[in-house]
Parts: sequence; C-alpha cells; structure tokens
Amino acid sequence: MTRSPFPTRRAVIAGGALALAVPGLLRAQTLPEEPQAPVRRNASSFSSQDWRAHFDDLGKGAIVCDTTSRALHYWSADESDYRIYPTSVPRSDELTKRGYTKIVRKKVGPDWTPTPSQKERFGWEYMPPGPDNPLGTHAMYLDWPAYLIHGTHDTRKIGRQSSDGCIGLFNAAIAELFEITPIGTQVRVI
Repeated sequence: MTRSPFPTRRAVIAGGALALAVPGLLRAQTLPEEPQAPVRRNASSFSSQDWRAHFDDLGKGAIVCDTTSRALHYWSADESDYRIYPTSVPRSDELTKRGYTKIVRKKVGPDWTPTPSQKERFGWEYMPPGPDNPLGTHAMYLDWPAYLIHGTHDTRKIGRQSSDGCIGLFNAAIAELFEITPIGTQVRVI
C-alpha cells in the first residue's frame, strides 16, 4: 500500500490543536510565579459532628457553627434530623465570637442596621428588606447583640471568611433551617 503525500484529516486536526495550544503553554512557562496563599476547599473538610461533644442534651435542638470548616451542623430535639450546611464565617478572629448562645428571635424578610463600628469603617446605613439587604431572606437572632445566623443574596460569600461576625448561609439553606429550628435552640460557635 502506498502512503499519500498529504496528511490525513486526523493529523490536520491534531496539528491545528497543538499549534493553538503551544503559545499558551510557552507563556505559562515563562511567566514568573506569583506567591499565593493556599486555598482551603471547605467542602472536603466537612465532617459529621456528634452533638454530645458540645452539649449535655439536645433540649429544643442544637446548632454548632464550625468556623474552621465553615459548616453549620443542626440536630433536631429528638435526634432524628441531622443536617450540615456550608456557611460564610467572620473575616478575622477579632470579629469571631465563640462560645454558647441560643436562638432568641426569628424573622422572615429582616431589615438591617449596621453596628456603629460598621458605620464608621464602611459608611453603611440602614437597609430595608429586599435583594440588596445583606441579611438575605431570613434571620435567626442570637442572644449575643449584633450576632445572627442569616441568609445572603451574595452567594460568593458562602465558604469564605467574609462576614463581620455573623454566620451566613445560602438563602435556600437558611429558609430550610429557619422552618425546622425553634426559638430556644442552643447554639455553639467554635
């Protein structure tokens, strides 16, 4: 069998793809490496927790907000329901309040008033309920002043250190949690 002096269609396609890829590969090899902080992938660090490690009993229910893995763990009062939600957490340790608290109030369509330090630092003002409100569609207030578990319209914040102290969830997740969490549910932030 005699070989044709012309390349096959497969060879032409492969050669064209290689010709398109080579300049990008060469540029990638010649650019200086920029130092970057390691990226933590919080989804892989989700692990189930046992409520007994945090509370003496379940009472009306229990929530553990894990600021390291950026996850909220929920247990129902009868222990029949255990759920894990990805969260946003405070930007720094200075903004993170840790310890025991409880849900004292719940609100659908919360309005938002920034703290005096937020007004001073960012110039933020009161925000009525709606799509621009940083508290999202639902909020559960803790017995610590100005600390909440709430939704967010900015889904880029979930899985990140992005809040001024609160624990944020996707709006769909906070709506689900809001429905199953009674006032008086104990909360621990770790």
